[in-house]
Amino acid sequence: MEMDLTPKTAQPVTEVDGGGYYSWTSSQVPLLAKTNVGAGRLVLQPRGFALPHYADISKFGYVVEGTDGVAGMILPNTGKEVVLKLKQGDVIPVPIGAISWWFNDGDSDLIITFLGDTSNAHVPGNFSYFFLSGVQGSLGAFSAELTSKVYHLNNDDEVNKLTKSQNGILIIKLDKNQPMPKPQIDLTKELVYNIDVAHPEIEVKNGGLVKTLTEEEFPFIGDVGLSVIRVKLEPNAVKAPSYLLNPAVQLIYIARGSGKIEIVGLNGKLALDSHVEAGHLLLVPKFFVVAQIAGEEGMESYTMVTTKKPLFEEFSGKTSVWGSLSPEVQEVSLKVDSEFQKLFISKVKKASSIIPPSS
Repeated sequence: MEMDLTPKTAQPVTEVDGGGYYSWTSSQVPLLAKTNVGAGRLVLQPRGFALPHYADISKFGYVVEGTDGVAGMILPNTGKEVVLKLKQGDVIPVPIGAISWWFNDGDSDLIITFLGDTSNAHVPGNFSYFFLSGVQGSLGAFSAELTSKVYHLNNDDEVNKLTKSQNGILIIKLDKNQPMPKPQIDLTKELVYNIDVAHPEIEVKNGGLVKTLTEEEFPFIGDVGLSVIRVKLEPNAVKAPSYLLNPAVQLIYIARGSGKIEIVGLNGKLALDSHVEAGHLLLVPKFFVVAQIAGEEGMESYTMVTTKKPLFEEFSGKTSVWGSLSPEVQEVSLKVDSEFQKLFISKVKKASSIIPPSS
């Protein structure tokens, strides 16, 4: 069965004064629908504001760029708005049905990439947003009669003012004098996690690092049922092949730098051998083996895994699957003699899952 795993960039949904929203759709990437995952990219210019909305997916946002982002959220069944501070490296979960708004209070662009689970979405592989106000808002879609009765409005002028004053669609630009809520720092520490400054579980000099974020360390991400993996490779370093033991999908976003990704799939066939660069998204089907090679400038990727507790099997290092097999099985499997088997395993165990460039 042929699978198109080619890396793709997001396509514009809307671009207005204030910013833009871009999406990877299931029509562009059919595997998104088949595996029930999706992705989008929000770019807010200074004073850009994404109108309040909710969605039919569980997701998390990763702040690719920006230092003065603000997110407001009403979590399900709380009836209370929380206002959070955002900066580059932050991961912010957004549970299904949560109402959120996004604002750039800085002097440079705020860029957030969203990765999510679309198994409950109206259109598998796609995010559907439901806005409270604006041209696509639910407020203006109801009849004037219903709206006037629900909100105790006295005439059509009041109804029109409520429902038609905001003519923005998804994103608007606020006047510099427009006050906005200030972030709640204590809640930010609880509901936002900066993965870029977190201590990695794997770090190799001149090679790079790996940091896996699960609900054990960041309980709030458990609310969206996902986990996040950051892989930062130094120039020309390699992330050795590995596969997920869980029957889960990996959605990889290249945030910075460039390089190459190779994926081996069904029947031991190379399913992908492709150059990747910042802004690319690619999908790794369950149980497929994936490896990364950084280019001259290094490469940094962020992976959404559709499980709370990802378990990987590595092909290199002390915990390599090869090192776990008995010598006799290694010899017959590879059809080599014992001398080469010992040489091979000695090299495997000296290596790591991240390999620095050869000196």
